[in-house]
Amino acid sequence: MPDILADNERTLRHEMWHRYNGDDWAAFDALPPAVRARVTRHSYDAWSVNVMMLWRHYKRIYGRTPRAERALIKYLDYCERLEREAFASRYNEVYGAVLPHDAAEASVLR
Repeated sequence: MPDILADNERTLRHEMWHRYNGDDWAAFDALPPAVRARVTRHSYDAWSVNVMMLWRHYKRIYGRTPRAERALIKYLDYCERLEREAFASRYNEVYGAVLPHDAAEASVLR
């Protein structure tokens, strides 16, 4: 009988990032509106608990300011690019072709 995972994550993200435990909904609700909006547009599950930990870090640096929100959103954009690049690279390794989404030069579907 195959192993059944506790969640439905079937990507290589677990190789790239550490997912922190916690209440995803409570973490999401505690984020500022601009950050919540960006999280909902993330190509993949942005893992709200991880985003909350990042938000706490940016608040320590900049305070609870629009600058902190912009810095976090910029970092989420960067993480999303890293993930897309990793997925495209893995796809190329497995199938020997360019990720179809990239080959079509399609924008990120949100």
